[in-house]
Amino acid sequence: MTTRVLVADDEPMIRYGVRAVLATDSRAEVVAEAGDGLEAVDLVLRHRPDVAVLDIRMPRVNGIEALARIRRSAPGTAVVMLTTFGEDDYILRALSGGAAGFLVKSGPPEELLAGVRAVAGGAAYLSPKVAARVVAHLAASGAGTEAGRRAAARERVASLTPRERDVLAHLGAGLSNSQIARRLHVVEGTVKAHVSSILACLGVDNRAAAAVVAHEAGMTAPPGPHPP
Repeated sequence: MTTRVLVADDEPMIRYGVRAVLATDSRAEVVAEAGDGLEAVDLVLRHRPDVAVLDIRMPRVNGIEALARIRRSAPGTAVVMLTTFGEDDYILRALSGGAAGFLVKSGPPEELLAGVRAVAGGAAYLSPKVAARVVAHLAASGAGTEAGRRAAARERVASLTPRERDVLAHLGAGLSNSQIARRLHVVEGTVKAHVSSILACLGVDNRAAAAVVAHEAGMTAPPGPHPP
């Protein structure tokens, strides 16, 4: 099925670049473009895309507020945030606001494609650079040393069952429920139940926040083919 995408950035060259990258994937279609956050929200309500790719800093309404409005008015649209270096505070706000994915503008095109595919499939996607920066920022924000945060994350993860830890590792790798189910040879409903339990046990609101905990704890998915 085709993934319908909205792209919002106040820089036309960035929008052009994102559109050009997505055009290389026959399963993705850019249905609308916006030059600011207010226009992005209006176009999401008009077109109901599967994914909205939002710049964090935009005029009139910034990406954080646009995210909040889209989550309230069009919860079926998954939101991927575009970020640059130096925007860690914004990333944390977007994380708590329900963004499903985070990409660095300077990242490789493959990350954009992977991120859009992941969130369209119901997964969370953190660019490796974004994940590393979030973990480092949390450590530097008075929340403890990096070693202390890693220890705390491992302690939180230790409260999960072995199967839940397996699911969390795959979730942190950007896999959707259906992909995790195929990897672990269980039904998708079982994975969904595990994810709900994981979020509750970790005290987080969404998959992206759980993925951050997985990265903090140093968890990686076991080797194996990445399901399509």
